[in-house]
Amino acid sequence: MSELAPQFLASGVARSANDWRRRPDIFDIMRLEPTNIQQIGDELAIVWNDGIESYFNLQFLRRACPCAACGGEPDVLGKVVRPNVTYSPKSFQLTGFDIVGGYALQPRWADGHSTGIYSFTYLRRLGQASG
Repeated sequence: MSELAPQFLASGVARSANDWRRRPDIFDIMRLEPTNIQQIGDELAIVWNDGIESYFNLQFLRRACPCAACGGEPDVLGKVVRPNVTYSPKSFQLTGFDIVGGYALQPRWADGHSTGIYSFTYLRRLGQASG
């Protein structure tokens, strides 16, 4: 074993007595989750457990839907086949949402679409990108 790249035991303790570092435990990282989610006009507002607030225009949010029917899915060679998605005014009207498994938000839209599962991490990145 090299002193430069110590091997870690399952406990996170390095096998090298000279290496005081340990790999981070999952408990060292704060779990990202919303503390409040509300629709305000044509926006969805999310307050995160670290105090950051994200605001999403509903049209932007719907167009960013990560489901296979909206964003496409890879074929066996990895090429993403993108469907031709058409929208109506009802496509951008939010009728409700559910929290899925404690890790994601699943919006329900007035046009009947509800297969998009937006992970909290994805939503946070969308919020940072939209500004």
